Amino acid sequence: MKVLIKNATIHSPSSPLHGKIKSIIIENGIISKIDDELQVPADEIIEVKDLSVSAGWMDCFANFCDPGQEFKETLESGANAAAAGGFTEVMLIPNTQPVVSDKSQVEYIIQKSKPLPVNIHPIGAVTKNAEGKELSEMFDMFQSGAVAFSDGTNAVQSSGILQKALEYILPVDGTIIQLPEDKSIGAHGLMNEGAMSTKLGLQGKPALSEELMIARDIEIVRYTNSKIHFTGISTKKSVELIAEAKKENLSVSCSVTPYHLFFCDEDLADYDTNLKVNPPLRTKKDRDALREGIKTGIIDFIASHHQPQDWDQKVCEFQYAKNGMETLESVFGVSQVCGVSPETFVQMQTKNIRKIFNLPLPSIDEGEKASLTLYVPGEEYIFEEKNIFSKSKNNAFIGKKLKGKVIGIINKDRLFLSETSNEKK
Repeated sequence: MKVLIKNATIHSPSSPLHGKIKSIIIENGIISKIDDELQVPADEIIEVKDLSVSAGWMDCFANFCDPGQEFKETLESGANAAAAGGFTEVMLIPNTQPVVSDKSQVEYIIQKSKPLPVNIHPIGAVTKNAEGKELSEMFDMFQSGAVAFSDGTNAVQSSGILQKALEYILPVDGTIIQLPEDKSIGAHGLMNEGAMSTKLGLQGKPALSEELMIARDIEIVRYTNSKIHFTGISTKKSVELIAEAKKENLSVSCSVTPYHLFFCDEDLADYDTNLKVNPPLRTKKDRDALREGIKTGIIDFIASHHQPQDWDQKVCEFQYAKNGMETLESVFGVSQVCGVSPETFVQMQTKNIRKIFNLPLPSIDEGEKASLTLYVPGEEYIFEEKNIFSKSKNNAFIGKKLKGKVIGIINKDRLFLSETSNEKK
């Protein structure tokens, strides 16, 4: 396939082409020519006002529910959702049925995802079946293609298990991803513990459950000299703890969800079950601290926490609804509304994330494989259900005004256009 991208601003800080408006020809998945003005026949011509192009974006925490819960999502539908959101690479959490806790499950995901337009990277479970009791065979999973290790939505509760896991991954320079939550604190909480939970009559989950876990894990990282990534951080104190760890040059990094940047616990006033998430939405003060954490560079990138739920799990009483939100298609549009500049967003989702997980950064140069995201930074629009490519529609951003529109991706010699649902090879 031959694709011509016309008059696009290139965002690639390490390249001399950075900030310049160029046309790009891609033939059979390879960037063959970059020049000021190119008039050549092509199978597809992409010409959009104010178009920008960057290296493909990456996400580190999504659930595609395959195997086991394909009625919520499949690898195919999840990949389409990712592509519509501008992501060319996605790391999948292991909380499937069965859990990805051995090399056969890693190999299943890698083999099944080969034909898809997005590169899928399995995350191997730290413990067998993500139960927190016994270490999994992480080295075998690493050799089979796992790029990091995590129990996903189940934080590792045992200090001893986490210590052993952090030591176990040292020889392969691996990273543990931890969603920080001490489950012995506020175990039955439905939202953030505070004035709003009291007002709404809902059981609260205190910020302490997150902050204690982060403080504990930082101490274990200091002891083991290993690497940990905290995802879904949600409080001002969490940002401060991680900032102090970074000042010590500990191998600690963190990410935040789009919904923690956009919403706060006050938005639960009408009991919207799409806003029932874990960690829960915190206060305005916490939300503003997260936004500031991105500006100061303490927060390394945004993690989608794409967690599709079927209709029955969300259209019910708040206390019975499952946690999680479908997010991939809306991440970029949410970021700018929350004060993240397009330049910062691209830096986070291309260079920062790949550096943390030791993955190569695609380049925009002649002769290189094309792994590109096409987007219009300043375009405002109302996010609608038609923008969702996931099998599930539990997205609380429907009806919200977002800023920054994804046109599509070019990856693995495939063109995926978000607006037309059109994938071409």
